[in-house]
Amino acid sequence: MRVELLDLTFSRGSFSLRGSGTFGEGVHLVSGPVGSGKSTLALLLAGLLRPGSGDVRRHGVLTTQLLLQFPEHHVTSPTVAGEAASWGLIPDDALRLAELSARADDDPFHLSRGELKRLTLACALLRDPDLLLLDEPFASLDCVTKKKACAVLEERDSGITIVFSHERAILPRVDTIWEMEEGALAARGSVPDAIPSWRHAPSYLRYALDQGARPENIRLSDAREALCRIRG
Repeated sequence: MRVELLDLTFSRGSFSLRGSGTFGEGVHLVSGPVGSGKSTLALLLAGLLRPGSGDVRRHGVLTTQLLLQFPEHHVTSPTVAGEAASWGLIPDDALRLAELSARADDDPFHLSRGELKRLTLACALLRDPDLLLLDEPFASLDCVTKKKACAVLEERDSGITIVFSHERAILPRVDTIWEMEEGALAARGSVPDAIPSWRHAPSYLRYALDQGARPENIRLSDAREALCRIRG
């Protein structure tokens, strides 16, 4: 199962995007600053935008799910339970994962943005598609909920998961790092070898590298463990 980008280009106004590469099974992080093209790339991979040239080819991918940055864009039902059901899920399962069981009959727009983000993220994960595209999945979440979301992502043991995020504090364990910068996609490679070349690495990873440590992954806990190893 893989998704190939073949000399992909896309332009809109003064913005242009370009990139090539292959996304295989596992968890991929596409990082980069706001406005670098991460959301546009997510839309292209989901097939919601057409490239100006080049191609996106899916091999063995039968189902695709895109979770948009702003959860309001997903709402189609008048109740929280109905919203979960609209994803083709058993509402109780989704609401339990989102910790919203007591809000089943509420209007989704009466939830806070963080609560609504928890709901849409739970629904997207429970759908368990072959290709899961998550555009800024940690936006609007508090630190505790971000950690829980990362833990659930790490439990996804099949398919292709691509996280598009400029988050620099709480991140999940990933297999591959990519970067978007001024519309250009760059493959940094597999973790942990890719970490030293990651231009947008969080400060805690940079600190660990500067101290001579070699974290095994990109989480804060990985940086701490690497520092402990070199300090005995």
